[in-house]
Amino acid sequence: MIDSAGLRRKIEALGLAVTDDQLSQLIRYASLLLKWNKVYNLTRITKEDDIVNLHLIDSLTLVKAVQDLQLPLKRVLDVGSGGGLPAIPFAVMVSETEITMVDAVKKKAMFLTQVCVELGLKNARALHARIEDVREEPFDAVTSRAFASLSDMCALTSHLLRQDGVWLAMKGKEPKEEIGALGPEIGIDRILKLEVPGVSVERNLIVLSKR
Repeated sequence: MIDSAGLRRKIEALGLAVTDDQLSQLIRYASLLLKWNKVYNLTRITKEDDIVNLHLIDSLTLVKAVQDLQLPLKRVLDVGSGGGLPAIPFAVMVSETEITMVDAVKKKAMFLTQVCVELGLKNARALHARIEDVREEPFDAVTSRAFASLSDMCALTSHLLRQDGVWLAMKGKEPKEEIGALGPEIGIDRILKLEVPGVSVERNLIVLSKR
């Protein structure tokens, strides 16, 4: 059973405010992730504490970063969503932003759709598709968490990002080789260190834009 008081403390340690309803949704999501993982292999992480720290809180560092950067995001595309990270925690915490999740694996897209139903997330939806085949109105931001190299991420999703939009790539160690491999058409706006309370892992957010 996930410790709701402990989860609240960790969220507040990030500098985020969380309502009782949001806390309940996050706990319900973690429970669904653990339950469906037994059949669908959504994550290699199977301990409750690790789900909280390495998935939920880690994903919420993106919410904090977006707030700090004061990015007015109305529509966000999360690519290679897998089990819904960081998209589901983001959708829970930022209800005014519409989140579209894309995954090429059908069972993962099915899981994401079920999560949206069970959590009552009106601002999130899942698409089962290869990202290069998706045709939608361009988004304000494209997010990913260990989806692909930076250059591949930008190339595959460029048609889905507004000209003035941003890519938000969550990485572990600063990917210096990936950054060096970016073409001149991609600008590096920011490299932010992300702090996950209580966890000694290196996390970076790479903010990119079109030149």
